[in-house]
Amino acid sequence: MTVSTTEPELVTRTDNDGFVTLTMNNPKRRNALSGAMMTALKDAFDKIAKETTVRCVILAAEGPVFCAGHDLKEMNGITECDQHASLFTQCSDLMMTIVSLPQPVIVRVRGMATAAGCQLVASCDLAVAANSAKFATPGVNIGLFCSTPMVALSRNIARKHAMRMLLTGDPINAETAFAMGLVSDVVGDDELEEHTNALAAGIAARSGMTVRLGKQAFYKQLEMPLSQAYSYASDVMTANMQKHDAREGIGAFIEKRHPCWRHE
Repeated sequence: MTVSTTEPELVTRTDNDGFVTLTMNNPKRRNALSGAMMTALKDAFDKIAKETTVRCVILAAEGPVFCAGHDLKEMNGITECDQHASLFTQCSDLMMTIVSLPQPVIVRVRGMATAAGCQLVASCDLAVAANSAKFATPGVNIGLFCSTPMVALSRNIARKHAMRMLLTGDPINAETAFAMGLVSDVVGDDELEEHTNALAAGIAARSGMTVRLGKQAFYKQLEMPLSQAYSYASDVMTANMQKHDAREGIGAFIEKRHPCWRHE
C-alpha cells in the first residue's frame, strides 16, 4: 500500500489495490466545505477520473464530525451576490463531479453530516454509516433553507421524508437514514473502516469496464421516461455484450472458473 497526498492540509489520498480513499482532513473546522476544501476534493476526483487502475473510491473524514456543510464564517464574510453564487455553483459542480465520476464512490460516515455535508453523502453512489452517524439539513433553523442539499436529498429518499428533514432541520440517526434509503449500510463504529474497505475491494475486483458502464447508465436512465429508459438500457447491454470482459465473464461462468478481467 502506498500513501500520497493531494492538497495535504485538506485532503489526503491512500491508494490500495484497485481502490483509493480520499479523506477530508480539516477536523478543526469540522471538515466544512469551504471553497478551498471543495477545490481540493474536485481536483482529487478529477485526477482519479483519468486513472483506469482505480476502480472504486472511498470518501472519508478525519475527526468526530464527518462534514458540517458550508463554512458559515466564510459565507458570512462575503457580501456580494456573485460571490455567493460562485460558492454554490462550486458546490454543485463538486456534487455533479461525484455522480459523473467513472468509478463508484462509497462515502464512509462517522459522526454528523449536516447541510451540504448531508448533500455530499446523498451524492455518493453508496454510503456506509457508523451507528454513531447522524444526518441533518438544518438550514431552516438559521434562515437559510437547504435548497442545494435538497436536490441530492430528494433524489435519494421519498418526498415526505425529505421535506420533514428540510422543514424541521431535525437530525436523524443512522438506522433511520438506512430505512429512508439515504445510506446503504449501517455498521458498528469499530467495524466501519473494515466494512467499507471490503465493500470497495469487492467492487474493485469486478470488471472496471462493466462497473463504469453500469454507473453511467444507472444515472442516465433515471431521468428518462420508462419506454425511453428501456430502449437506452437495451442499447447499453448490446454494447456491453461486444466487450471483452462480458465475453470472458460469461465464458468463465459456463466453464465454472474465475474470470480474468482486462477491464475493457
